[in-house]
Amino acid sequence: MSAQEPVLSLRPALEADEHFLFELRKATMTEHLAQVGEPIDDAQHRARLRHRYDAARVICLDSAPVGLLKAYRTETEWVVVQLQIAPAHQGRGIGERALRTVLLAAQADVLPVTLKVLKGNPARRLYQRLGFDIVNEDEIQFHMKCMPHASAQTQAE
Repeated sequence: MSAQEPVLSLRPALEADEHFLFELRKATMTEHLAQVGEPIDDAQHRARLRHRYDAARVICLDSAPVGLLKAYRTETEWVVVQLQIAPAHQGRGIGERALRTVLLAAQADVLPVTLKVLKGNPARRLYQRLGFDIVNEDEIQFHMKCMPHASAQTQAE
């Protein structure tokens, strides 16, 4: 008998989640920020955590918080602001499953998904595997985009 796969869910981030999300950010981003010369002090981490907190979703496995996904829709695109998975849970497909929720919403809206990833961050491989292409870059990050796929109905027209 096989073990049942944990249930992945996304719920809105609450004020009560801030401590978990702050520690998550420090654990997942400090190394990558330091590599590109970005500030890694607590004030900067807190500012980035608070940025677009309205779009923050806590990623849960069997209702236990394991990560963060911040994404929102504009008139022209879906924007992924942050995706962070606790180090103890990385490499299990959790980030991919969470990101697919945005890709499915964008596909339904027929909109592209954009994100930025720090240079040197191995998450870039995940994004490329899911169909994101590098469309621009600056000194510290790659700007990536995933275009919606034409549906079978659209292709038949």
